[in-house]
Amino acid sequence: MNTELSSNTVGTVKPLGRLGALTDLVIERIRVSDHVAESKFGTDSPIEDPSREEQVLEQVRKQAGAVGVNPDAAVVFFRDQIAASKVVQKGLFARWTAHPEEAPTTRPDLGQIREQLDRLTTDLLQELKSTEELRDKLVACTVQLALAAGSGAALEQLDTLHRQALRTATHSVCRPSETSDRS
Repeated sequence: MNTELSSNTVGTVKPLGRLGALTDLVIERIRVSDHVAESKFGTDSPIEDPSREEQVLEQVRKQAGAVGVNPDAAVVFFRDQIAASKVVQKGLFARWTAHPEEAPTTRPDLGQIREQLDRLTTDLLQELKSTEELRDKLVACTVQLALAAGSGAALEQLDTLHRQALRTATHSVCRPSETSDRS
């Protein structure tokens, strides 16, 4: 099993479109979920950890406000990121249970993984801010998201499990304008 955190793409090829950078970060976060699963598999650490999830979401709420992103919208987006991570973890646990020969033989440090997730949270919030205007335009956003997600999944050679996680993670990217009444 490949445990590198880097992507499979060559050079600087990234997902296409105006949501390409956001999608690239989402895919990176999904890939980190593989390492979360590796660190938990065969231990007492649960996939579902509601108290930890609420801590993460409270931190997101604070950071979002500081960078000018709607805190409620950021929490919705990051709930999707957490749900996508659980999709990956549950899928990998099932795969490794059914095929023990594919199970990880080393256990990454969850502390280091959380540092990566914290960095990605900061980067994702910045991308949410920089794509805010586009994400408020439902049709344009939907088209750009389809382009970015499709090209990102192909470039990263995501398998079915990770494509499912990508769909989960990007569920709330496009949103109706919260400011459309204020023209």
